[in-house]
Amino acid sequence: MKKLLFPCFILLFFHYSRAQEEVLFFQTNWGFSGKTIDFIKKAKDSGYDGIEVWASNIPIQQKTISQALKMFDMKVIFLCGSNPNLPYEKSLEEYIGYLKNTLEQKPIAINSHTGSDFYTFEQNMSFISEANKLSKSYNIPIYHETHRGRFSYSIPETIKFIEKNEIDLTLDVSHWMVVHESLLNKQNELLKMVIDNTNHIHARVGFEEGPQVNDPKAPEWEKVVERHLDIWESVILNIWNKKKVATITTEFGPPNYMPVEPITLEPMSDQWQANVFIMNSLKDRIQKINK
Repeated sequence: MKKLLFPCFILLFFHYSRAQEEVLFFQTNWGFSGKTIDFIKKAKDSGYDGIEVWASNIPIQQKTISQALKMFDMKVIFLCGSNPNLPYEKSLEEYIGYLKNTLEQKPIAINSHTGSDFYTFEQNMSFISEANKLSKSYNIPIYHETHRGRFSYSIPETIKFIEKNEIDLTLDVSHWMVVHESLLNKQNELLKMVIDNTNHIHARVGFEEGPQVNDPKAPEWEKVVERHLDIWESVILNIWNKKKVATITTEFGPPNYMPVEPITLEPMSDQWQANVFIMNSLKDRIQKINK
């Protein structure tokens, strides 16, 4: 097995029951321009267990997604988010309504873009507290994604919230690679605090100067990809330790997240294939864990 993220004495914390060795993979529709049914079929054919998409408030769209999910026996995680362009009170009101509408659709979980880096600590905490109440009421987890522009834009800021309230996170560590301009090799203790509160992964490979490498298959990014795999492995082990199923959404995005050629604006790699590559890399890593 490859070298893990933390020293052995810390990894003892992540001892887990072998009965819980399950990981479900979800594909994003970000950048997919075809029909919903075609997207879900392609995700199924590519080896995914489900999809992660923004929740709709439009009944006909909800019905279309529901029918296609049943047709292909796929699961769904819905994305929701507060509108950071609104004043705090209005944003919170809309957020609560959005969450309620989405919870009624019974996803296996919600991934939330929560609050704003321009709101106060107390204001952002209100979003988290309201989400916690609804999550418990509907018995559906709501995960708050680590994301630039949100309350969780940096490791130190996120830890302030962890220390004050119960919070379930989606770890998208690619954002923090950019914010902190590093691969976080010297931040393992702080990362462990985050990992202890993480129950979902957004798997995209960032680097010191950007949230997405141009092609994760390229040899020049091998060490960066391995760094992400180490962090994701530690999250998976911790989730298994809690006797839960690990869920991972591969989330390489289209232009302008995807770097492009000058003038022609052609993407430098295939977004779908980048996501499948990351899924397969994680599956390979999981196989090594289980040996």
